[in-house]
Amino acid sequence: MMVSRHAQAEQPLDLPPGYKLVSLREYGDAFAHGCTIAAEAGAGTLVWVRRYDLVEFAVVLEPDQPLTSARRAFFAGMNAIGDAIAVHCPPEREVQFTWPDTILFDGGVLGGGRLGWPKDCREDEIPEWLVFGVILRAADMAHVEETVAAGGVALLNEGFEMVETEAIVGSFARHFMAAFDRWNERGFEPIARDYLERLTPHAAGQRRGIDVNGDLLISTSAKNPPERDSLLDGLAKLAWYDPEYRAPKLG
Repeated sequence: MMVSRHAQAEQPLDLPPGYKLVSLREYGDAFAHGCTIAAEAGAGTLVWVRRYDLVEFAVVLEPDQPLTSARRAFFAGMNAIGDAIAVHCPPEREVQFTWPDTILFDGGVLGGGRLGWPKDCREDEIPEWLVFGVILRAADMAHVEETVAAGGVALLNEGFEMVETEAIVGSFARHFMAAFDRWNERGFEPIARDYLERLTPHAAGQRRGIDVNGDLLISTSAKNPPERDSLLDGLAKLAWYDPEYRAPKLG
């Protein structure tokens, strides 16, 4: 499972070879557009929305595994955006995840990830495409009341520089490609381990793993079977997303 490595034309974002950029105006929806064009646009297409208040993008993948296991690409995407934020964030700040798709920065909700696939694809079929999307709050949103916005986290309020918001997208692209190289060479276990290291909360004595279908497995005793937290159910809840503002929730 990988993105294309064909050379592409010059583009405003600093993307590595293998990506082709599609830019949208500020009212565009990167994830929805990515799912719409995925079949025609192909692997490595990165849809980016030019906004000052959000970091919003989505990337197209062409899996080589059945849908039930191919969804684990979601964890490679979460690791990549977590690493990209960590590279550019101020010292001693922590990037964490809430299962499965919420991105926390310094304890506050910064944004989240999404995963799309063809709705007519069966679990045992190889999907024609997957789309991994991300939205991060880059700045306070002008149309949100100050008392409401006080509960949110934004990059520019947390010590990031304005230029770094675009650099995060390029950094994500490099980390994402590296994640699939690692997956191909060493299997999925390193991907799972990196994701789980950022996942909260973690009780003492609790062992966690990710099943072949992407579900979270939680073990507290060797005598009992692990508890299972469904990836599909978690993705469907989209707990971090506010559909009214089409942005990360502030609470």
